[in-house]
Amino acid sequence: MAEARPGPAAGAQLNGLPDHSPLLQPSLAELRRRAGVAGARLARRPLSDAFLLRFLRARDFDLDLAWRLLENYYKWRAECPEISADLHPRSVLGLLKAGYVGVLRARDPTGSKVLIYRIAHWDPKVFTAYDVFRVSLITSELIVQEVETQRNGIKAVFDLEGWQFSHAFQMTPSVAKKIAAVLTDSFPLKVRGIHLINEPIIFHAVFSMIKPFLTEKIKERVGRCPVWSQQRSSGEGCEQLFYLSWTQPMATGMLHRTDVSGPPLADSDLTQSLCQTNFTPAHPTHIYT
Repeated sequence: MAEARPGPAAGAQLNGLPDHSPLLQPSLAELRRRAGVAGARLARRPLSDAFLLRFLRARDFDLDLAWRLLENYYKWRAECPEISADLHPRSVLGLLKAGYVGVLRARDPTGSKVLIYRIAHWDPKVFTAYDVFRVSLITSELIVQEVETQRNGIKAVFDLEGWQFSHAFQMTPSVAKKIAAVLTDSFPLKVRGIHLINEPIIFHAVFSMIKPFLTEKIKERVGRCPVWSQQRSSGEGCEQLFYLSWTQPMATGMLHRTDVSGPPLADSDLTQSLCQTNFTPAHPTHIYT
């Protein structure tokens, strides 16, 4: 039987192994056993090794933490059908084509995948906060398939330029709690950093509403840059990361510009990749009897 809590060195070693390594089998077998004991009802197929490895890598092969994450993953989906019931990109195609979300082709120096969210491309008269949340979830389901992303996690940049009261009115305490749940312990991705760029004063109240639901670890990884400019981009942290986000090729097209408000590219690689996949779970929809 695999150790429930391997040391940091052992966890890092297991994280670096390929999916087919026999050394991963004890952990996979134990996680699958716990799912069976909990009474998981299988939908189309059993829990695959590739699927379970997302949860093990997200928690550095700590079996207790990986199991809790797997439980929370299905519990969250069951409790939030307004978001998780239809994870086909057609439901949010307008947001995708508008360029609301982008993913850098290159990883950051630590190996993390970098996601860019641009509030200016979210029209709250057309799309709800749940639609925006669904875009994030669909994108996460796509990139979590990458082994390097499972190992090194993600960093998210939120460009809040264009944030208005009409956006804020949609961010209810219920929505805030659901966002925090995914950021903390309900999705198998390591959140390495959250960077808020061009943060207006009217966003402070929204962040204050979300903050109590976040873990201390996540709170420490939130970087806030009220105003960003390329003249400050040589620094560290969110300024440098945001600079990279606009000088590296993105999955929304080849963006090499300094004008943040420029038109998005509708025919994006990211949109095409997302539209080829349906992320409505083919795995157990309930993990409880």
